[in-house]
Amino acid sequence: MAIHNEVNRLHPCFSGGCGAKGSRGRLHLPVAGRCNIKCRFCERAFNRDENRPGVSARILEPADAAAIVGRALELCPEITVAGIAGPGDALASDSAVKTFEAIDGFGLIKCMSTNGLLLPEYAERLEAAKVTALTVTVNAVREDILDGIVSSVSYGGKVYSGAEGAKILIKNQIDGIRAASRFAVVKVNTVLIPGKNDGHIKDIARAAAEAGASMINIIPLIPAGEFKNTIPPDCGMLQKARADAENFLPVFRNCMRCRADACGIPGVSEFSDKLYADGEYETFSHG
Repeated sequence: MAIHNEVNRLHPCFSGGCGAKGSRGRLHLPVAGRCNIKCRFCERAFNRDENRPGVSARILEPADAAAIVGRALELCPEITVAGIAGPGDALASDSAVKTFEAIDGFGLIKCMSTNGLLLPEYAERLEAAKVTALTVTVNAVREDILDGIVSSVSYGGKVYSGAEGAKILIKNQIDGIRAASRFAVVKVNTVLIPGKNDGHIKDIARAAAEAGASMINIIPLIPAGEFKNTIPPDCGMLQKARADAENFLPVFRNCMRCRADACGIPGVSEFSDKLYADGEYETFSHG
């Protein structure tokens, strides 16, 4: 309960319509350059122009994280959260855990976003690293639906596709949420994709709640990748999805769909250009 109260009070992306919204800042440390699944809507990039998930100006090394956190707090003293939200998956390597260990002395809430594929394997290390806020992106809990959203899953040295890959990912996501909810506040993110999972939101929310998640965030599709020609959900579809989810979990409604190197108070201030001004553009890898 104490962890839930602290996260609700100090984390702008977990506090709903009150608490930290508009007054507390977050810092995203872009240490995750690799990814272990291929979502059909995903189009990661290195640039300074786009304001969306999966984008950063550079990849940060864990050894440089403490210096970046110190600089970020100078730019924005209101920062209460240090998070890792990409631009790849935080658990596709051990960079996230090393980063959290390196910044332990700052007293910030440690937050991480992941697709959940390796969450069961990393849960104990994340608990030891004092991660208390965790977001898991769950876009379907039925294999036939997820197959239309995720084209491949790299797991245990093999690449899986179709229902086989979807089955592995769904099981690990649910097992991971169950394990992480013992030491962290878990939020589920779901990308709302018309024609794919818009009629499936109740099932996702129910499964997430049963596994121990505390809230859900329904994110409208940003057309990209294989879904670049898909019309994003309108307000009516989004409202219905949120209403469906709300039968099982509180719905977070203030998501800004931030970059992987965001710095500042969401919707109020942004300092990433100053913070990462000297960064070099990089290249992504899968697997």
